[in-house]
Amino acid sequence: MELHQLLSDSSRTVLFAGVGNVLRRDDGVGVYITRGIIPRKGVGGLVVEMGIENYIGKINSLAPEILVITDAVDFGERPGYSRLTAASELREFTTNTHNISLARLSELFAMPVYILGIQPSGIGFGEEMSREVTEAAEKIIMMVNSINPSPGDREQSPPGKSVLKQMT
Repeated sequence: MELHQLLSDSSRTVLFAGVGNVLRRDDGVGVYITRGIIPRKGVGGLVVEMGIENYIGKINSLAPEILVITDAVDFGERPGYSRLTAASELREFTTNTHNISLARLSELFAMPVYILGIQPSGIGFGEEMSREVTEAAEKIIMMVNSINPSPGDREQSPPGKSVLKQMT
């Protein structure tokens, strides 16, 4: 499934959970993307950084119909490559931030879980993401924000704010 297709049904709620370590260059891409999403009816964001395990109860209580975890994933592809994958299909790829795999973690959520993975260039210490990963992240943010926008979203919900009540 493609992200555009996933978001095109405005009757369901989608929560983006931004995962990653913003002090390890491209590993922070999931957080960067989630902060850039403008919350609106049907779409919300929650920045969890390195502790998605600590947000299982909160995410389940928010009860989105679909959870999209945004994170750096090593697909063995070129930097900036992105893919939306059902969490259950992500077994052969690795992430660097978690104590358990995202596929295993997804079993703890009450809704279907997708991983929006972006191939990092480097995850060494530093706060600046690579050009390729930043460009890919900006394209994803623009695409998500352009699908089914609600009038006045930009004035009511600045990027980076977690306005989850607008999801419902």
